[in-house]
Amino acid sequence: MSETILRQGESAPHPRPLTVLGLESSCDDTAAAVLRMPGAANAPGEILANVVMDQTALHAAFGGVVPELAARAHAEKMDLAVEQALAEAGLGLSDLDVIAVTSGPGLIGGVLAGVMCAKGLSAGSGLPLVGVNHLAGHALTPRLTHGLAFPYLMLLVSGGHCQFLLVQSPSQYRRLGGTIDDAPGEAFDKTAKILGLPQPGGPAVQRAAETGDAKAFALPRPLLDRPGCDMSFSGLKTALLRARDGAVAAHGGLRSQDRADLCASFQATVAAVLREKTRRALAAAREIAPDLSALCIAGGVAANSMLRAELDALAQGEDLPLIAPPLRLCTDNGAMIAWAGGELYRLGQRDGFDLAARPRWPLDQTSPALLGSGRKGPKA
Repeated sequence: MSETILRQGESAPHPRPLTVLGLESSCDDTAAAVLRMPGAANAPGEILANVVMDQTALHAAFGGVVPELAARAHAEKMDLAVEQALAEAGLGLSDLDVIAVTSGPGLIGGVLAGVMCAKGLSAGSGLPLVGVNHLAGHALTPRLTHGLAFPYLMLLVSGGHCQFLLVQSPSQYRRLGGTIDDAPGEAFDKTAKILGLPQPGGPAVQRAAETGDAKAFALPRPLLDRPGCDMSFSGLKTALLRARDGAVAAHGGLRSQDRADLCASFQATVAAVLREKTRRALAAAREIAPDLSALCIAGGVAANSMLRAELDALAQGEDLPLIAPPLRLCTDNGAMIAWAGGELYRLGQRDGFDLAARPRWPLDQTSPALLGSGRKGPKA
């Protein structure tokens, strides 16, 4: 049977160093990493190897990730990613202390491929197994990279998620707001598809926006007229589609400058919405935790340079540092899973071979679901 966390709070004051293998396969990146966690509290980790095998070419013809194809690719490549990570680190399984794996949320076939690989490695080596919430991996990345102390506010913004989380310990999160429909990363991908740009959409839209006029198209800024920290991006995609159709009708086709202007306008709108909602989330977080240590951002959309600039300016005005991971740690990776698994292991978590793959798994188990619930539980 799976064991539960023995106690809440931060890691032990004088924990022993750990060497952790982390596996990640929640979407379309097959990732494995080897990480060394220091013995000192609130000290950054050392990434010994960080292997990411992306599936961009596999899904390119479909305009998005095909879950069945992604799951098959994970099953074929996960053991190869682990082998490569161990080789790059110069270590064997006998040199490890813990095996950590994403056990949700995500595309269930991919999550299952990672969980089964981790179980096999644990069974064969006798190493303890720790299942990790993918969102916790992103949320704890500032501790991996900067040794950041709790509590801090995290904007987790990616292709499938957008939430404001007050991070209080490796196992304690309070959601202050989030998207009630689409995530920004999904909106970027759909925008790229609407405008005939390649996938993944985030980098393609950002590149096109560099030569565009952000004021050329007036796009709506959803939910800014309502209190709170919740967001919506579904209507923004519809507005962009209509703006594109208007440009096509006016000029007999979509001109390259119109495409650049639409990208710039869309990107600026998303950044403006996230900045204002982040300002509100900071105010709410400080009411709960006046000793807030930083404003943080993680997830794939955290790689967007305009969004980083907007949040950096906001953080400076709030007299807080903005902690953003290196670009290679913004997207899904095994290093963040290894770190989160190591933190949970230090709190006493051990999982058995009944560890389940979960398509849905909110970090904050107490707040009402943003996107409703079904047979498989709350979506977010």
